[in-house]
Amino acid sequence: MDNGIQVQDRFAKGAQFIGGELLPGTSGRHHEVVNPATGESVLRYELAGTDDVDAAVAAARAAFPGWSGATPAERSEAMHRFAAVLAEQADDFAYAESLQCGKPIKLSTEFDVPGTVDNTSFFAGAARHLEGRSAAEYDGDHTSYVRREAIGVVGSIAPWNYPLQMAAWKVLPAIAAGNTIVLKPAEITPLTSLMFAQAARTAGIPDGVINVVTGAGKDAGEHLVGHPDVVMTSFTGSTAVGKRVAEIATSTVKRLHLELGGKAPFLVFDDADLEAAVNGAVAGALINTGQDCTAATRAYVQRPLYDAFVRGVAALMETVRLGDPFDPSTDLGPLISHAQRDRVAGFVERARAYATVVTGGQAPGGDLADGAYYRPTLIADAAQDSEIVQSEIFGPVLVVLPFDSDDEGIALANDTPYGLAASAWSRDLYRAGRATREIKAGCVWINDHIPIISEMPHGGYKASGFGKDMSSYSFEEYTQVKHVMYDNTAVARKDWHRTIFGDR
Repeated sequence: MDNGIQVQDRFAKGAQFIGGELLPGTSGRHHEVVNPATGESVLRYELAGTDDVDAAVAAARAAFPGWSGATPAERSEAMHRFAAVLAEQADDFAYAESLQCGKPIKLSTEFDVPGTVDNTSFFAGAARHLEGRSAAEYDGDHTSYVRREAIGVVGSIAPWNYPLQMAAWKVLPAIAAGNTIVLKPAEITPLTSLMFAQAARTAGIPDGVINVVTGAGKDAGEHLVGHPDVVMTSFTGSTAVGKRVAEIATSTVKRLHLELGGKAPFLVFDDADLEAAVNGAVAGALINTGQDCTAATRAYVQRPLYDAFVRGVAALMETVRLGDPFDPSTDLGPLISHAQRDRVAGFVERARAYATVVTGGQAPGGDLADGAYYRPTLIADAAQDSEIVQSEIFGPVLVVLPFDSDDEGIALANDTPYGLAASAWSRDLYRAGRATREIKAGCVWINDHIPIISEMPHGGYKASGFGKDMSSYSFEEYTQVKHVMYDNTAVARKDWHRTIFGDR
């Protein structure tokens, strides 16, 4: 799989994966996957309609008894095979991810694909550790214990910024716990989600356990969320859309898992290692061209280091290499689309009226003019309540503001509606410890920004949503808890009935 024609051939039968088969959509409307580095079409396919969602849910429902009834060891073995297939196909996955997203091939090769293989291996092991609580006599002669059971059919909606990893984060904990799933990827980046489902089938995971419907949010997405046979909805995306998902899901009293927007603060105290902080800020702000909910977007720097930090970040940003995503020397690829580039540029242009663009702030020309590229951008002198500080930009833009006291820095870090991730930079153990306690975010890194691991949870506070991805916490979210209680005296409990109903 090394060019767009082969992509078209691979999905010639359609871009819906239902009951183990690739099928065409039935909406009557077509969509094109576009390479954002060149603007060229990669795949034209028919979008899913509501009938396709119904068929996928039916396939998942039919597969549920067999998959949930399998032993943990059987599910684990199948998922270990799944991890092996993903590893064997790593080059294809990396190519397809970079092709549809525009991300540098070194990011796909070194981060996205290995992370997905590792997630699969982790949840393959987790499948054998679905624990309840030990039995005990909490009420006289009655024995009680707790069971954890699979929920049923899960409907998940994944975003376009990390299509492969988000598919993994949605699918793996759900199926490890014995559920079946219908995944709706973003219609602009469906390739690796479809390949992921195909790899699962190659590994021997039964047909219908993983289904993929590729359609528009207003049609396929909303129908999936509201479907009466879907018992849980998991969504990753913007806070605004997350509110709409929650509104629809509550009509059928579904369990909800929401990983929403972020505006991560990058808090630099005056005793921090300045060089490390500068490098961390640039890497943290520009990861995936800034299209990352946990990306460093707001740098708060204590005043003694502020000027040097601004100079250092600006100088380092100017060395970042924009270019062809398939060139191993490229550091920064395009944004996902020209529309997203224009959105980012709009934030920066409006900010010129009240802040200083230190470096960047424009699209490159020359050989990159046809792509959705935007230069790494550093903005200073903005007010805390300004749009550029408060709103999620989702592009290669870092805003830097000074602070004086530790109290002020932590207060500023917490001063947005979001709470997904943050980092604090200090050599002082107690200062760093205070930051981890008082910053309201689901993850707080110390002297680093962005690393994630399969064993630890990822999820937000406040308007960044609720629920966890990865880790055993995620695994447990895809289960329901049942209390089992029985009388172990083996005699009729006449006295108990008399207590309730009186003498007869």
